[in-house]
Amino acid sequence: MPRRAASRIIESVSLSQIRYFVVVAEEGNVGRAAQRLHVAQPPISRHIRALEDEIGARLFERTPRGMTLLPRGRVFLDHARAILDAVDRAVEAARDEAAPLETAERPPAPDGG
Repeated sequence: MPRRAASRIIESVSLSQIRYFVVVAEEGNVGRAAQRLHVAQPPISRHIRALEDEIGARLFERTPRGMTLLPRGRVFLDHARAILDAVDRAVEAARDEAAPLETAERPPAPDGG
């Protein structure tokens, strides 16, 4: 299978797909992942299938008892966790930077008010 351009993958793989993948990998079961994420099972299954389609490889072995990571899924899991951690750090940094600016940019309160 030919490699796709990196920009296409970045545009096509969503944070939701990555987050759902990580939780399913940790839980080993779509039902438990759905409970943990407070969403229905079908969207999780669709996101996982779409992620696998985009990557071009299965990440899980489906069994009657749940889902087990395949070797490529274990590799992807390490990267997926790093991506989610990086996004969390970026959001925290932006919020930390925004807090002093918002205070400084607010207009003074009206007198008598």
